[in-house]
This record gives sequence, structure tokens and C-alpha cells, in this order.
Amino acid sequence: MGPLRFFVAVVVSILFAALELLFILCDRRSGRLFHALARSWARSVLHICGVTVRVRGLEKVRFDRNYVYVSNHASMLDIPVIVAGIPDQIRIVYKKELHVIPVFGWGLKLGAYIAIDRGRGTKAMNSLEQAIGKIRNGASVLLYAEGTRTTDGKLQQFKRGAFTIAARAGVPVVPLTVNGSYSLLRKRSFSIHPGVVEIVLDAPIPVPGGDERQAELALMKEVHSVISRHYITQE
Repeated sequence: MGPLRFFVAVVVSILFAALELLFILCDRRSGRLFHALARSWARSVLHICGVTVRVRGLEKVRFDRNYVYVSNHASMLDIPVIVAGIPDQIRIVYKKELHVIPVFGWGLKLGAYIAIDRGRGTKAMNSLEQAIGKIRNGASVLLYAEGTRTTDGKLQQFKRGAFTIAARAGVPVVPLTVNGSYSLLRKRSFSIHPGVVEIVLDAPIPVPGGDERQAELALMKEVHSVISRHYITQE
């Protein structure tokens, strides 16, 4: 059943991506329709996979403000779990390489989410500035601080990218911990197990004043400490 759930989830994802392409030109500016369809996709995929989402800490966040949500990354399920579980207009920051995926990647490229070029040089800086610009214009964004999914169920070291964006945009960071997704769908696996995934939101952390580099490092250390406190290592 696990591989079958994965296959059906992929088919549903392609169908929703095609739907996004149909409506994308009506909503390029605000991105609200795009995100509403993304939430419908997320709920559908989780239902198919037998995954239940529980959220703790919603009372700590004001959803009429914009933030940089920084999360750990354990599974491909993390994206639908967060999109379905957090009642905010979140714009996901994703790697540009996903654009090559037929239909799904096209929808991402034309939609409201933000592609990041993970290389070096002008293109990488331009994608960074795009993310910062969207935040300053009132959007909240989601970034995975580890850069890639864990391969052993343990919390990894964080990379600076998410904190560079937060420091330059000058908006608070919300530490977001995802527990339980690793055991349901591991990296390089195509078998999904039903179960419960918990999201833990902590209080927003303001960007420290002073030197920008020092602010980034201070944010990274504090957010890693908060997520580490909530994170449950999975074997």
C-alpha cells in the first residue's frame, strides 16, 4: 500500500499543478488563489496518504503579520503538512532545479512561490533579493534551514541562507518544528506510511540589531536551539 499511496499522491499533485496553470494568470499579483489551491492539494495528498496533522503553538503567532518561518526538513511530506497546517499566506522558498519537472515544475515557476538559485554569483543574489522583496511587500515565507532532508532522522546543522533573508528583510523569524514525518516517508523512499505529524510553532524571534552578519549568526543559533528543544529524533 505504501508505494501505491505515493503513486496516487504524485498523480493528484500533477492534476493540481495543471489546475494551477489554468488559473495562474488570474492571480499572479496577490498569489492568494495559488496558495488556496496549494492548501487544497496539501489536504488531498495528506488524506490519500493517511496522514493526520496536529499543530501546537498557533496562539504564539499573529497571522496578520508577516514572518520568515524556518523549519527542519525530514521528509517530502513536510511541505503539504506545513501548507495544510499553518493558516497563513505562506510563500514557499524552493530550489530552482524543480522547474524542470513537467507540469508540477511549470506551476511553481509561474506561481507565487519563490525560486532560489543555490549557486553563486548574480543569479543567486537576484533570487535572494526577490525573496526579500516579497517579504517587505507583506508576504510570509517558509525556508528549510538544513538545506536538504535528513537521512538519519536527526536534526542537521543549519545553513545561513534563511537567516540572511530574515536579517535583510528585517522581519521576525518563527521557529517551526516538524515531528513524525521522517518515519512516514524517508529520503529516497517511495513508500508512504499512514500516521500523525506534529507541527510545533514557537514565538517569533526579532532580528537582532547591529552588524548584519552577527545578526544572522545570532538568529541561526537561537532558532536551532528552539527547534532542537522541540525536535524528536526518529530512527
